[in-house]
Amino acid sequence: MVEVEVSNRSGAAVDEAAVVLLAREVLAAEGVPDGELGIAFVAADEIRLLKREHLGVDEATDVLSFPLDGTDALPDGVPRALGDVVLCPDVIGDDWRWPLVHGLLHLLGHDHGATMEERERAYLT
Repeated sequence: MVEVEVSNRSGAAVDEAAVVLLAREVLAAEGVPDGELGIAFVAADEIRLLKREHLGVDEATDVLSFPLDGTDALPDGVPRALGDVVLCPDVIGDDWRWPLVHGLLHLLGHDHGATMEERERAYLT
């Protein structure tokens, strides 16, 4: 099972159990049955700083992904560190589901495009 650590520094109410459930469902469907994942909900100033530092763009955004192992082969006994998904309720509002799925797919190496959009729709219906 994927171990999910949720951190909420945003000040917004978030259903953490639902976040973990959706993340595990998407990852299992994508062929990732185990590993470690971090999910953080942050305020607009924090995500803006992260986007500026990592992407060179000085603006708040809905979601950022910071992949680590992805789906690369790992030596036996080494736990899979998937990385972190950072979401900003100030930008996305109450519906965190699409940005979470989007961020998870980026962690797994998917790029924007029709295939990614099809996957997102499939997981959200």
